[in-house]
Amino acid sequence: MLVLTRKAKQSIMIGDDIEVTVLANDGAKVRLGIQAPSSVPVHRTEIYLEIQSQGQVSAAAGEHELRARGGKAG
Repeated sequence: MLVLTRKAKQSIMIGDDIEVTVLANDGAKVRLGIQAPSSVPVHRTEIYLEIQSQGQVSAAAGEHELRARGGKAG
């Protein structure tokens, strides 16, 4: 893990297309702004994990449906 220190209004670049800017820091919370191409999904970790969980549920449901129809799953 790379650890950086930034002040308000300072940024870091991730690759050529993603910029993360510290907007504010009140001591307990840090407010970040993220500029990324619309093709790059940006989520809070808890939301990302929920999306992944739903994807696994959907994949399992699709596999079950495929088997119920007599097909083979991956």
